[in-house]
Amino acid sequence: MLPSPRLESPAPFEAGAHWQTYGLLMSHGRGLPNDDALARMLATQAGGGGSLPVGLGLKPTEFAALLGRHFPGAALPVVPNRLPPAWDPRLLEEKEELIKLLDFHRAGRDRSERWMSVIVATGCMANDHLWEDLGLWSRRDLSELMARNFPTLAARNDRDMKWKKFLYKQLCEQEGIYLCRAPSCAVCRDYALCFGPEDSAARS
Repeated sequence: MLPSPRLESPAPFEAGAHWQTYGLLMSHGRGLPNDDALARMLATQAGGGGSLPVGLGLKPTEFAALLGRHFPGAALPVVPNRLPPAWDPRLLEEKEELIKLLDFHRAGRDRSERWMSVIVATGCMANDHLWEDLGLWSRRDLSELMARNFPTLAARNDRDMKWKKFLYKQLCEQEGIYLCRAPSCAVCRDYALCFGPEDSAARS
Protein backbone atom coordinates (compact mmCIF):
# COMPACT_ATOMS: atom_id res chain seq x y z
CA MET A 1 0.00 0.00 0.00
CA LEU A 2 1.32 3.43 -0.93
CA PRO A 3 1.80 5.96 1.87
CA SER A 4 -0.92 8.52 2.41
CA PRO A 5 -0.29 11.88 0.70
CA ARG A 6 1.03 14.73 2.80
CA LEU A 7 0.22 17.97 1.03
CA GLU A 8 0.65 21.29 2.84
CA SER A 9 -0.39 23.43 -0.13
CA PRO A 10 -2.19 22.75 -3.40
CA ALA A 11 0.04 20.90 -5.84
CA PRO A 12 0.88 22.85 -9.02
CA PHE A 13 -0.21 19.90 -11.15
CA GLU A 14 -3.07 17.46 -11.40
CA ALA A 15 -3.18 15.15 -8.38
CA GLY A 16 -4.02 12.11 -10.51
CA ALA A 17 -0.99 12.65 -12.74
CA HIS A 18 1.52 12.97 -9.96
CA TRP A 19 0.09 9.99 -8.07
CA GLN A 20 0.28 7.92 -11.23
CA THR A 21 3.97 8.76 -11.72
CA TYR A 22 4.69 8.23 -8.04
CA GLY A 23 2.96 4.86 -8.08
CA LEU A 24 4.84 3.80 -11.21
CA LEU A 25 8.20 4.67 -9.70
CA MET A 26 7.46 3.05 -6.35
CA SER A 27 6.34 -0.14 -8.09
CA HIS A 28 9.92 -0.38 -9.36
CA GLY A 29 11.48 0.74 -6.08
CA ARG A 30 13.89 -1.52 -4.28
CA GLY A 31 12.97 -0.53 -0.76
CA LEU A 32 16.12 1.58 -0.40
CA PRO A 33 16.50 4.71 1.71
CA ASN A 34 15.28 7.71 -0.28
CA ASP A 35 13.13 5.71 -2.73
CA ASP A 36 10.02 7.49 -1.49
CA ALA A 37 11.52 10.99 -1.38
CA LEU A 38 13.04 10.65 -4.84
CA ALA A 39 9.78 9.30 -6.27
CA ARG A 40 7.93 12.33 -4.90
CA MET A 41 10.47 14.74 -6.38
CA LEU A 42 10.37 13.06 -9.77
CA ALA A 43 6.58 12.86 -9.79
CA THR A 44 6.34 16.55 -8.97
CA GLN A 45 8.81 17.45 -11.71
CA ALA A 46 7.02 15.27 -14.27
CA GLY A 47 3.90 17.31 -13.51
CA GLY A 48 5.70 20.63 -14.01
CA GLY A 49 6.22 21.44 -10.33
CA GLY A 50 9.24 22.10 -8.17
CA SER A 51 12.25 24.24 -9.04
CA LEU A 52 14.93 21.65 -9.70
CA PRO A 53 16.41 21.39 -13.20
CA VAL A 54 15.98 18.21 -15.21
CA GLY A 55 18.02 15.50 -13.55
CA LEU A 56 17.44 17.00 -10.09
CA GLY A 57 20.68 18.96 -10.36
CA LEU A 58 22.83 15.87 -10.91
CA LYS A 59 25.16 15.21 -13.82
CA PRO A 60 23.53 12.99 -16.48
CA THR A 61 25.67 9.99 -15.53
CA GLU A 62 24.81 10.42 -11.85
CA PHE A 63 21.11 10.82 -12.59
CA ALA A 64 21.14 7.68 -14.72
CA ALA A 65 22.88 5.83 -11.88
CA LEU A 66 20.26 7.11 -9.43
CA LEU A 67 17.38 5.88 -11.58
CA GLY A 68 19.04 2.52 -12.16
CA ARG A 69 19.65 2.01 -8.47
CA HIS A 70 16.33 3.17 -7.06
CA PHE A 71 13.83 2.48 -9.84
CA PRO A 72 15.35 -0.13 -12.19
CA GLY A 73 13.27 -0.69 -15.29
CA ALA A 74 10.95 2.25 -14.68
CA ALA A 75 10.14 4.41 -17.72
CA LEU A 76 10.33 7.96 -16.41
CA PRO A 77 7.70 10.25 -17.96
CA VAL A 78 8.97 13.05 -20.17
CA VAL A 79 9.45 16.21 -18.13
CA PRO A 80 7.68 19.27 -19.60
CA ASN A 81 9.92 21.83 -21.29
CA ARG A 82 12.07 23.26 -18.53
CA LEU A 83 14.61 26.00 -19.16
CA PRO A 84 17.93 25.70 -17.33
CA PRO A 85 17.91 27.95 -14.26
CA ALA A 86 19.63 31.32 -14.67
CA TRP A 87 21.28 31.52 -11.27
CA ASP A 88 23.58 34.27 -10.10
CA PRO A 89 27.16 32.94 -10.39
CA ARG A 90 27.68 33.81 -6.73
CA LEU A 91 25.00 31.29 -5.82
CA LEU A 92 26.98 28.53 -7.48
CA GLU A 93 29.84 29.14 -5.07
CA GLU A 94 27.38 28.84 -2.19
CA LYS A 95 26.04 25.64 -3.75
CA GLU A 96 29.46 24.03 -3.55
CA GLU A 97 29.80 25.07 0.08
CA LEU A 98 26.38 23.60 0.86
CA ILE A 99 27.33 20.32 -0.81
CA LYS A 100 30.47 20.15 1.34
CA LEU A 101 28.44 20.89 4.47
CA LEU A 102 25.88 18.20 3.69
CA ASP A 103 28.54 15.69 2.67
CA PHE A 104 30.32 16.16 5.98
CA HIS A 105 27.17 15.14 7.85
CA ARG A 106 26.11 12.18 5.70
CA ALA A 107 24.79 9.21 7.67
CA GLY A 108 27.04 6.81 5.77
CA ARG A 109 24.31 4.22 5.32
CA ASP A 110 23.50 4.49 1.63
CA ARG A 111 25.09 5.60 -1.63
CA SER A 112 22.17 7.91 -2.37
CA GLU A 113 23.23 10.27 0.41
CA ARG A 114 25.90 11.72 -1.89
CA TRP A 115 23.32 12.38 -4.58
CA MET A 116 20.99 13.88 -1.99
CA SER A 117 23.69 16.36 -0.94
CA VAL A 118 23.75 17.72 -4.48
CA ILE A 119 19.96 17.68 -4.84
CA VAL A 120 19.32 19.54 -1.58
CA ALA A 121 22.05 22.11 -2.31
CA THR A 122 20.56 22.65 -5.78
CA GLY A 123 17.14 23.26 -4.24
CA CYS A 124 18.65 25.97 -2.05
CA MET A 125 19.40 28.00 -5.18
CA ALA A 126 15.68 28.63 -5.81
CA ASN A 127 13.38 31.09 -4.04
CA ASP A 128 10.53 29.21 -2.35
CA HIS A 129 10.50 26.95 0.68
CA LEU A 130 13.09 24.24 0.27
CA TRP A 131 10.56 21.40 0.40
CA GLU A 132 8.60 23.07 -2.42
CA ASP A 133 11.69 23.79 -4.51
CA LEU A 134 12.75 20.15 -4.19
CA GLY A 135 9.33 18.95 -5.29
CA LEU A 136 8.50 17.26 -2.00
CA TRP A 137 4.90 17.23 -0.79
CA SER A 138 5.26 18.65 2.71
CA ARG A 139 7.79 20.13 5.09
CA ARG A 140 7.64 16.86 7.01
CA ASP A 141 8.96 15.07 3.93
CA LEU A 142 11.99 17.36 4.03
CA SER A 143 12.54 16.98 7.78
CA GLU A 144 12.48 13.21 7.40
CA LEU A 145 14.88 13.42 4.44
CA MET A 146 17.33 15.53 6.44
CA ALA A 147 17.19 13.26 9.49
CA ARG A 148 17.68 10.15 7.36
CA ASN A 149 20.55 11.44 5.24
CA PHE A 150 22.27 14.02 7.45
CA PRO A 151 21.33 13.09 11.03
CA THR A 152 24.01 15.05 12.91
CA LEU A 153 23.20 18.19 10.94
CA ALA A 154 19.45 17.74 11.30
CA ALA A 155 19.85 17.32 15.06
CA ARG A 156 21.23 20.86 15.24
CA ASN A 157 17.92 22.25 14.01
CA ASP A 158 16.36 21.71 17.41
CA ARG A 159 14.34 24.93 17.23
CA ASP A 160 12.60 24.00 14.00
CA MET A 161 14.22 26.75 11.93
CA LYS A 162 13.13 26.78 8.30
CA TRP A 163 15.48 24.46 6.50
CA LYS A 164 16.90 26.80 3.89
CA LYS A 165 17.61 29.48 6.47
CA PHE A 166 19.07 26.84 8.78
CA LEU A 167 21.50 25.57 6.14
CA TYR A 168 22.72 29.05 5.28
CA LYS A 169 23.10 29.81 8.97
CA GLN A 170 25.44 26.83 9.20
CA LEU A 171 27.57 28.37 6.45
CA CYS A 172 27.56 31.67 8.32
CA GLU A 173 28.95 29.93 11.38
CA GLN A 174 31.86 28.40 9.49
CA GLU A 175 34.70 30.81 10.22
CA GLY A 176 36.18 32.53 7.20
CA ILE A 177 33.48 31.53 4.70
CA TYR A 178 30.46 33.79 5.16
CA LEU A 179 29.56 36.60 7.50
CA CYS A 180 25.96 37.19 8.53
CA ARG A 181 24.60 40.71 8.13
CA ALA A 182 23.43 40.68 11.75
CA PRO A 183 26.00 40.23 14.55
CA SER A 184 23.78 37.57 16.11
CA CYS A 185 20.35 36.02 15.62
CA ALA A 186 19.14 37.79 18.75
CA VAL A 187 19.47 41.23 17.15
CA CYS A 188 18.43 40.30 13.61
CA ARG A 189 15.21 42.08 12.62
CA ASP A 190 14.18 39.07 10.52
CA TYR A 191 14.82 36.57 13.31
CA ALA A 192 11.12 35.72 13.80
CA LEU A 193 10.80 34.87 10.10
CA CYS A 194 13.31 32.04 10.47
CA PHE A 195 10.84 30.00 12.52
CA GLY A 196 7.20 29.01 12.42
CA PRO A 197 4.91 27.77 9.66
CA GLU A 198 6.14 27.78 6.08
CA ASP A 199 3.29 29.31 4.12
CA SER A 200 3.09 31.55 1.07
CA ALA A 201 3.43 34.66 3.21
CA ALA A 202 6.80 33.69 4.67
CA ARG A 203 9.08 32.17 2.08
CA SER A 204 12.38 30.57 2.95
